[in-house]
Amino acid sequence: MTFPSLIKHLGLALLATLSLGQAWGQGEEALIRKNLKERMPQIQPIDEVRRTAMPGLFELRVEGTEIYYTDATGNFLLQGQLIDTRTQRNLTEERVQKITAIDFKTLPIKDAITLVRGKGERKLAIFEDPNCGYCKRFERELQKADNITVYLFLYPILGKDSGDKSKAIWCAKDPGKAWLDWMVKDQAPAAGSCDTTAIKRNVEFGQKMKITGTPTLVFTDGTRVPGAIEVAQVEKLLGKP
Repeated sequence: MTFPSLIKHLGLALLATLSLGQAWGQGEEALIRKNLKERMPQIQPIDEVRRTAMPGLFELRVEGTEIYYTDATGNFLLQGQLIDTRTQRNLTEERVQKITAIDFKTLPIKDAITLVRGKGERKLAIFEDPNCGYCKRFERELQKADNITVYLFLYPILGKDSGDKSKAIWCAKDPGKAWLDWMVKDQAPAAGSCDTTAIKRNVEFGQKMKITGTPTLVFTDGTRVPGAIEVAQVEKLLGKP
């Protein structure tokens, strides 16, 4: 066999091997989906099935952001954290961060209250409910951060009074001041009247992005962080301008 013929032969063999591997992978996914649909209909639909770094373990992505793990036949189902002990990386956490990331450019900034401190070079978006205790604690902590522009999205999901307060803040002469007066100083906003469809759009956008709690922070790299975190962590995620 000549050298060119040998190269061609090896190339065809490699292509056949890759094709077989791809078919086998598709067969595994089909089997996993079939068995789990029959045995665990409550977790349907399955959005995605993919291999993990652990041999024989597959990731299931359900309802957009829920992560489960299974074997190649769907005989076992796990829910928990997958840790790479060699690198100390939480692979589950990294995966969730990736699939829940929000493209900062898609945020409807026109529907946010813009708060600028210092030069405002670093940017952060926050979805908050005015009746959320954790949001109040976070806002008071956030006052320590400088050189930041905050896009505050009123996100009243805790009840009717949350909606009433959000509307009063949005309709205030200075919405940013009204927000901080309430969240930081406990000074209730005065009732006002204006077009509040922006708040409705915020709720619709948040539901679409599966924002289920407040505060929820979104950084310019798409990282989403749920809950009230310390200002030191905010600074770390914001980075240098």
